[in-house]
Amino acid sequence: MPASELRPQTAAATQPPPQPHQPSDYEREEEEFVWTQIKAEARRDAESEPALASFLYSTVLSHSSLARSLSFHLGNKLCSSTLLSTLLYDLFLSAFSSDHPLRAATVADLRAARARDPACVSFSHCLLNYKGFLACQISTEVLRLKREKGGVGAQRVAHKLWNQSRRPLALALQSRISDVFAVDIHPAAKIGKGVLFDHATGVVVGETAVIGNNVSILHHVTLGGTGKAGGDRHPKIGDGVLIGAGATILGNVKIGEGAKIGAGSVVLINVPPRTTAVGNPARLVGGKEKPKEHEEVPGESMDHTSFISEWSGYII
Repeated sequence: MPASELRPQTAAATQPPPQPHQPSDYEREEEEFVWTQIKAEARRDAESEPALASFLYSTVLSHSSLARSLSFHLGNKLCSSTLLSTLLYDLFLSAFSSDHPLRAATVADLRAARARDPACVSFSHCLLNYKGFLACQISTEVLRLKREKGGVGAQRVAHKLWNQSRRPLALALQSRISDVFAVDIHPAAKIGKGVLFDHATGVVVGETAVIGNNVSILHHVTLGGTGKAGGDRHPKIGDGVLIGAGATILGNVKIGEGAKIGAGSVVLINVPPRTTAVGNPARLVGGKEKPKEHEEVPGESMDHTSFISEWSGYII
């Protein structure tokens, strides 16, 4: 090659590629603990209910890891006559096995359901039966984990495909998730960890939506746009937010950290951190000038009604 065609290497070009995130001892122990619990629960349920023994063995007890069990279960849930379970299993297992932060998010989501939902009787119950949990594992990107000067990005399966320019397959998975679970999450949406989609039926999350860590969202919630305009057009949900059933949040608005959105509310403007918005159109409890702030994290406490006495004279 002629000397004139040689380019001096820049500092960026000579730097080694970023190293994948290595799990801490705590993260390994968390994953192992939850997986051990799931297997123990599955054994107990198989013994007490023989009708489920074959299902529990094939889905949980025959597998050596949470990643394999979850991949097998999702493959069977989402397969069709033309989208084979074996293909989906290989696809999901490749993603989960190679991406520790993705598995850490799965463990955090399992713990969130177990801690926040009194109807969740076990980790295995969530893994096998909670469609909001299952839909979330496939659909979206885990928010970047900030570590020192850099960041480590982990992505849920459909978003991995989206970023790998395998968008037809990512959109096909979105369609199957919507068909099977009645949950419609665009594969480009970004979702943190420790997220609970409680009941989950009818949840819609748009393409540019962002959902932070430790958020709880109930059924029939819409995080949507305001029309046909493109670009960044969907809500940004901060950490620790609680969104009640049937709430609609439209446009590129910010719901501040620890805020609470009352059931059935329609939100079109920003909501400050640790405040409560309720109504159609939504208003802040305490007024716009000096809204009342709460100290708890509603996304974790799941307190839906503490604002009622201050909002209205509603009496039963």
